[in-house]
Amino acid sequence: MIQPAMTQLAQLLEGFLANRRLAHDRIRTFGTPRRLAILVEGLAFKQTSTLREALGPSKAAAFDARGRPTKAAEGFAKSQGVGVGALETRQTPKGVYLCAVKQEKGLPAATVLTEHLPNLLQQLTFSKTMRWNASGVRYPRPIRWVVALVGARALSFDFAGVRSGARSWGHRFLSGATSGAVASQGIKIPRPEMYEAVLAKSGVVVDSTQRREVLAGQLTQLARSAKGRVYQVNYEELLDQAVFSLECPNVVCGTFDRTYLAVPQEVLIASMAEHQGFFSAVDRKGELLPRFFAPTNVNVRNMELIRVGNERVLAARLADARYFFDEDCKVKLADRVRELHGVVFHKKLGSLYDKTQRMIDLVGDLAEAARVPQKMALCRRAALLCKADLVTGMVGEFPMLQGVMGEHYAAHDGESVEVCQAIGECYRPRTPDDAIPETTVGRLLSLADRLDTLAAFFHAGIVPSGSEDPFGLRRSAFGVIRIVIEAGLNLNMADVLRQAEQRLAQQGVKAGGHPFATLRAGSGPPLRQFLEDRLRYYGRVVAGYREDVMDSVLARADDAACNLRDLFLRMDALQAITSQQDFESLIVGFKRAHRIVEKEAWTARTVDVALLTHSTEWTLQQVVETAGRAVGQALGAHDYHGALKHLIELKNPIDQFFDGVLVNAPETEVRANRLSLLRQVDDLFSAFGDLSQIQVQGQ
Repeated sequence: MIQPAMTQLAQLLEGFLANRRLAHDRIRTFGTPRRLAILVEGLAFKQTSTLREALGPSKAAAFDARGRPTKAAEGFAKSQGVGVGALETRQTPKGVYLCAVKQEKGLPAATVLTEHLPNLLQQLTFSKTMRWNASGVRYPRPIRWVVALVGARALSFDFAGVRSGARSWGHRFLSGATSGAVASQGIKIPRPEMYEAVLAKSGVVVDSTQRREVLAGQLTQLARSAKGRVYQVNYEELLDQAVFSLECPNVVCGTFDRTYLAVPQEVLIASMAEHQGFFSAVDRKGELLPRFFAPTNVNVRNMELIRVGNERVLAARLADARYFFDEDCKVKLADRVRELHGVVFHKKLGSLYDKTQRMIDLVGDLAEAARVPQKMALCRRAALLCKADLVTGMVGEFPMLQGVMGEHYAAHDGESVEVCQAIGECYRPRTPDDAIPETTVGRLLSLADRLDTLAAFFHAGIVPSGSEDPFGLRRSAFGVIRIVIEAGLNLNMADVLRQAEQRLAQQGVKAGGHPFATLRAGSGPPLRQFLEDRLRYYGRVVAGYREDVMDSVLARADDAACNLRDLFLRMDALQAITSQQDFESLIVGFKRAHRIVEKEAWTARTVDVALLTHSTEWTLQQVVETAGRAVGQALGAHDYHGALKHLIELKNPIDQFFDGVLVNAPETEVRANRLSLLRQVDDLFSAFGDLSQIQVQGQ
């Protein structure tokens, strides 16, 4: 909440100063749990003077035939506070008009800011706000003081029922002003540039960057002294939380009983981070150490009391975690599956038990499609168990451990290593930057989970619209794309999705409409198009492919297969060849052939060699025949770089053909024969993709 507010405040004030002609140097923002501040360095003493022009009546309406000013001219001059003789003329698209030019002198910065700062502060927006007094101002917390200074001058205005001035308040506990009348008067800030130094003396580090550096330095030092290192997976998240939860950054190192290490370390780490905001310590092997690092908001001589207090609180938390784990282990995952009947997946899509049954069948289909039938039994077993940990006490307390705890409980129950690993990998990738599952069973299980979710919501007509995606379907689809591409899985996704939808119908899930706002005519079923759009996003953001390259490939996607990895490999090959010297001139020649047969709506493909009267058309026919075989073999072997290499060889024969013959020959048979030859050229290129969509510079 604090970081976005700092960004907003800087943007609002920077725009305001520009509009009000107040020059300045650097703008800095500060934020702590108790204060939000902005410092404008080098602010001009007053506004820059400017000339303002106001257009009036046309010259024809402003003066009569004798050149005397009319009432229109006199009225305009009076309204602008100038004499008629001071008016100037300006040429406009509508003719010559009178213009009043006035110099607007700059006002003092203090005057401008005093008038407008309350409104600027009111423009700040927050996700959660409250009202606390009669002013009606909504803010995340009640506003207790407002400091506004220009140089040594304190600005005086009202905001949220508080009068601004030059007094702030320091740290709640460490400030020198902690009692009596002195505390009620606060701390005077003499000048803006002294703000940081004055508050530092009162125990407040206002610069968030400085607080981050202090915390990071202490964490590194304490971890080294504990002969370990700070656990990194949640490091940045916890560090951000600490930076904007403290005003006086400090870290203490505590310990906990080694007996808790018998609990899976993910549980201990989650308990420390989720409930207390503590950092964990691990050794060089990544094993958890019985140490923790607690950010604190004070820095006193004796931190022992704080350390002991944190250890006592954490011990209670870890005891709860151990209790959950021990209790969960008393019931096998397989015996918990029936409890999923009572967990609603979605009101239109049944329970998690229903989803589990669909996943069991779907992951079997995926194993068959991926040509690993020997993994089918393992896949189906993992699918049966992968959602069972959702009804355990541990996952109820720490939802982020779903899958992780399933892996531990499955291992405790004696399940095979591959099944356990697959359950642990079921939710990967959790984020766009997270790694995909490492095992084959884990990859297929993760795909089955995501594809079932996508198929179910699309079957029910619950589809993302605009920026709205409450069920994270775009994230699920992106995970599908990443797994398929990065794991190298060649899957007939059309068959898999068709089977998934059939199982939904068999379970009685009612089909809804498909309100897919961006549905393109002839682009296939909505879910398939949705996946192809996510493939396009992956190509654009991750691989850096050109839009026309992706358009070319997707326009010729196989309706019967929907092999996402195959489409990506075609994009990759086409993107690579676009940098070759002859590529653009090849596309120019191909597009010429394509436009001719498209305009003529020519469908005949049989070429009569007896009618090839010119050497260039004979050469082209021979090259097309040879390249056709080579391209077909390359495409059959999924060697798309090789296929395009053979197409490049057609550049010269195509160019020479157009230079050497007239396609629209006067002889009907010759003309038809040449059109058929160009039809073969068009078909050869179209076997790879719709290369007519490739953009060529200058065309």
